[in-house]
Amino acid sequence: MDECGRRGTGRADRLYSRFAAVGRMGRTRARISVALLLALPLLNGCLWHTRKVPQATMPKNVQSAPPEQLVDGINKQYEAIDTLKATVTFTATQGGSLKGQETTYTSFNGYILLRKPGSLRVIGFLPVVHTIAFDMASDGRTFKLLIPPKSKAIEGSNTEPQTPSTNAFENMRPYIFFDSLLIRRIGPEDELLPTTDSPMGINPKTRKLEFQPEYLLTVAQPIRSGSNILIAKRVIHVSRFDLRPIEEDIYDQNGQIQTQATYGPLQKFGDELFPGTITIRRPLDQYQILITFQKVAVNQPLTDDQFQLTIPEGTPVQKLP
Repeated sequence: MDECGRRGTGRADRLYSRFAAVGRMGRTRARISVALLLALPLLNGCLWHTRKVPQATMPKNVQSAPPEQLVDGINKQYEAIDTLKATVTFTATQGGSLKGQETTYTSFNGYILLRKPGSLRVIGFLPVVHTIAFDMASDGRTFKLLIPPKSKAIEGSNTEPQTPSTNAFENMRPYIFFDSLLIRRIGPEDELLPTTDSPMGINPKTRKLEFQPEYLLTVAQPIRSGSNILIAKRVIHVSRFDLRPIEEDIYDQNGQIQTQATYGPLQKFGDELFPGTITIRRPLDQYQILITFQKVAVNQPLTDDQFQLTIPEGTPVQKLP
């Protein structure tokens, strides 16, 4: 028994002894007095403990904007880019808490070509030897993926695989890159649920713990046709420091986060501002790809043949639905 408990018990024993010799009425009063005395620890603080925790501060340069302004900014950003050509570095990590281990692979260089409405080409090169590690192309509906080191190719629909590969990176689909590179516009048909949040984080400049206020724009849809119950399709996180998107969470039909794209600070590439990094996380598949941008060119002409992938003759091709 701790000191607080011993003090309370000692007081109760002395008080009860004092009233024990009186009559029935006295004993009743004694029991009431004992009960009141036993409650004293609650009054003098013996049943709780206070400890110091890191104190977070609220930054002063917090901006405010109505949801209409935020939506307008996101839509203008999406509509401003018709094509994108980038020289990048990929850093891939596989595993996580579900697998109990995590493996980060050596970074490798590559290219990304994007053209609306859905054309995409992503090429990665092996480190040191600089030969092609993978080559993926899509017209928005179907895709081809060539993996020369394995003498393997995959063709199929640009949708989630019905039978996922045990190698998570073989489950990559072009739409994952497309949706992460450009935050799609919010249309008038979308249900919008704006909220706010203030997660805590370390300010890289001051190295102090600070609240990081943000707006959350939840884009929702009916859980089924004709239902009035909504389910989130995606959540766009907008920083209240500069009112720009810093993250987008994309959900599947079961309400689980399917893709999570985090946008690094803006950098200037020529006359264009674009995030210096984009981290693509796939929590269910337990992998992530960090894309670091070296060069970015926006709205340059891209031809159809730049999005056409020819699979070498004799390469085994896995056909997916």
